[in-house]
Amino acid sequence: MCGIVGYVGSEQVLPILMDGLSRLEYRGYDSAGVAIVDGGVDVVRKAGKLEILEKELALHDVAGSTGIGHTRWATHGGPSDANAHPHLDCTGRIALIHNGIIENFLELREELEREGHVFASETDTEAIAHLIEAAYDGDLVAAFRTALKRLDGAFSLAVVSADDPGVVVAAKRTSPLLVGKAEHGTLLASDPPALLPYTRDMVHIHDDQVVVITADGYTITTLDGEPAEGEAVHVDWDLQAAEKAGFDHFMLKEIYEQPDAVADTLRGRTVAGRLHLDELRMDEADIREVDKVFVVACGSSYHAAMVAKYAIEHWTRIPCEIELSSEFRYRDPVLDRDTLVIAVSQSGETIDTLEAVRHAKDQHANLMSVVNVVGSSIARASDAVLYTHAGPEIAVASTKAFETQMVALKLMALYLAQVRSTLYPGEIADLVREMGRLPELLERTLALREPVRAIAREIVDARDVLFLGRHVGYPIALEGALKLKEISYLHAEGYAAGELKHGPIALVEQGVPVVAVATQSHVYQKVLSNILEVKARGALVIAVATEGDMEIGRHADHVLEVPKAHQLFTPELVAVPLQMLAYEIAVLRGCDVDQPRNLAKSVTVE
Repeated sequence: MCGIVGYVGSEQVLPILMDGLSRLEYRGYDSAGVAIVDGGVDVVRKAGKLEILEKELALHDVAGSTGIGHTRWATHGGPSDANAHPHLDCTGRIALIHNGIIENFLELREELEREGHVFASETDTEAIAHLIEAAYDGDLVAAFRTALKRLDGAFSLAVVSADDPGVVVAAKRTSPLLVGKAEHGTLLASDPPALLPYTRDMVHIHDDQVVVITADGYTITTLDGEPAEGEAVHVDWDLQAAEKAGFDHFMLKEIYEQPDAVADTLRGRTVAGRLHLDELRMDEADIREVDKVFVVACGSSYHAAMVAKYAIEHWTRIPCEIELSSEFRYRDPVLDRDTLVIAVSQSGETIDTLEAVRHAKDQHANLMSVVNVVGSSIARASDAVLYTHAGPEIAVASTKAFETQMVALKLMALYLAQVRSTLYPGEIADLVREMGRLPELLERTLALREPVRAIAREIVDARDVLFLGRHVGYPIALEGALKLKEISYLHAEGYAAGELKHGPIALVEQGVPVVAVATQSHVYQKVLSNILEVKARGALVIAVATEGDMEIGRHADHVLEVPKAHQLFTPELVAVPLQMLAYEIAVLRGCDVDQPRNLAKSVTVE
């Protein structure tokens, strides 16, 4: 998500910081800032793009050879000058930047405010600066270590102090951090592109390691101060490849980022054993009165909503309708104060969904939203928000945003069940624990790339591809077909498998590829029957099944096995090989994977 750059050396630091931040723009951001040590600590930060920061810097006389820089993708607190990094302590002599999420920042903030610390932002990050201030007695590294031991969550951090010129102290847990030595100094960054102009030899810092950089080099220690080593790497990529972390396309990179993205979506969602949302401005008494739910969305978000319907109705026993945002207000839906409308959008700016939200507000319905971009229009218009924290998604075809939307919507369903007491607390805790396994299961699912690639080579010249599924497998079949046609331009359709005999089976002939979602569930035998129907008519069957299924191989030509999971959580796993299949076919067909023709990342006009 955020971009981090730091430098200590003999050169002026500002051009190095700004160059590094510009090389990290591909990650996406909504504000930027720098802190430079020269007697004191000069902090300049602005909401918006780097050119806005550059104009602001032109009004300030900042100089020095030690500093840190940051591009922010908002999580806690909307995009604003006050929430932009770096953040200062009360003295103004310690400045800190942060990538990640601090789960326990509220309790830390309350504790620090009781001690007299004054906060100037809404961010989780600022609490860390005040923690360091509280522990500082002249030794910046020691105070930094003391603060780190109080933090729960994911982070990479870098800090400078006016009392410790010529030093940048940094650490990481989960979020990336690298260091590298240049001829004129030492640098750190969250990603290789910021370091590439100066060195191709870098060191990855491991979790809970502390690194101190000076003009002469760097030292790495454990959280307790013991000597340690990072992982040395030599980067042969060019800049464009470095932005993609060595992957050929952003889409493939984002497919592989899904385990971490889901972990970020789940992180920090429970307090004292109870679920909570990011920004809850909706009274629980109103939620208890809800008698109907509408979920409005477009494209892949609509398919995520379809998956959520099964969870919402099963866990809450509330009737749930899934609506295309573009159709919602035109059909005059019946809405009132006891209706809950949930809007789903990666950008939070999708115009059809935003208009659906406005229509629902005019009808006095309750509004929740699932979005990725903090402070977006849909988020601001909603009574409650669940941010997916998926980070920027560069490729037009949605992968990790879709994945995290499914997870977030199920968290929202469990929250509704919690408020309405339709599930016991122990049941909710068990389901949350089961969801917590998803990052690990997704990592295992990524190992399917080679068999998927072999299947792609076999069907790349097909005229049509059909996708079939039942229950939660049906919306995933729709999503698999959408992915294939939007990036490979190959005709594909998704169907509810039970509808085969009502028309679609007429499309099945010798050699037509049929992708069937056939994971273990209460409709498994029904799906097997559908597979036999298309197989009898000459279809080439590709089944996505559960690991250990001994029967499916007797009926399908190819089997892609995903790990066993709760039935309502299998869509997250099945989506991965279907994304990979679309990607591999698009590559073989020579298509522009990241920017397919006629499509835009965010649809902001009707």
